[in-house]
Amino acid sequence: MPQALRAPLVVEFPFTRSLGPVQSAFLTGLRERTVLGVRTTDGKVLVPPVEYDPLTAEEIRDLVEVAPTGTVTTWAWNPAPRRDQPLDRPFAWVLVRLDGADTALLHALDAPGGPATVRTGMRVRVRWAAHRTGAITDIACFEPHDGTPPPTDPPRPHTGRFDDPVTGIVAPARLDYTYAPGRAQSAYLHALAERRTVGERCPDCRKVYVPPRGACPTCGVATAERVEVGPRGTVTTYCIVNIKAKNLDIDVPYVYAHIALDGAGLALHGRIGGIPYDQVRMGLRVEPVWTDTDSRYPDHYRPTGEPDADYDTYKELL
Repeated sequence: MPQALRAPLVVEFPFTRSLGPVQSAFLTGLRERTVLGVRTTDGKVLVPPVEYDPLTAEEIRDLVEVAPTGTVTTWAWNPAPRRDQPLDRPFAWVLVRLDGADTALLHALDAPGGPATVRTGMRVRVRWAAHRTGAITDIACFEPHDGTPPPTDPPRPHTGRFDDPVTGIVAPARLDYTYAPGRAQSAYLHALAERRTVGERCPDCRKVYVPPRGACPTCGVATAERVEVGPRGTVTTYCIVNIKAKNLDIDVPYVYAHIALDGAGLALHGRIGGIPYDQVRMGLRVEPVWTDTDSRYPDHYRPTGEPDADYDTYKELL
């Protein structure tokens, strides 16, 4: 019986985005220790601010300054902080309605006394980060505050103008988890270690799934019949990548393609090499290339030199 497989996986994508006038003012304000919201036409103050009214979709630009103090509306205890979370010790995730706002802001609450000291309705205040750059992390966290709520005066209007405004941010997104493949995926991975590609055939529609899923998503029945496919295949469609990815040592531009391996009922994706990027085309016949003896996956696919496949042979696999 093959050994069960387990592997740590990381999905990471640093998302770069530009900011409109409202988000720019909000983040620049945090850098200057000022919390801004936006007032809707019916008088509600939204913090964090948005550029369009969530009820009417009307554009809103009426910026106002709210207080750095507020009230916890709900909370959840986090006993084991993970990588890149706001605090490196147990804390509470809280929704805080800042004084002057009508909506709540999600952030961390530093509660050294543990979950017994946290409650809905408790008063808190912003703890500013020592080094601020124009990001939500300029609020290091919230902390308990014994002060009474300020008078219910309306929030002060704000122009949203600051010196050297923040115009763009990089928002890293990362997911760490341990992947444990099931029966079908394990067989597929064990075969790849032998440089073979194995799928499973649906007993009803007869489609061969690669990678196998253990069940046919169309017919809703289990798959068990293993079918070796490829190793050659056909490019069904592709894209040219012009942005260099973090930790990926591949010169741009390069091509990623959907490749229908011979005998497979759907296409998988792989990088195309051994040919200039602007010569890759639909119908190109390719074969896998392994460059690392320990790798379970082909490094890339290269042209076989065969004539291009006729469109009718792969049009159902796009």
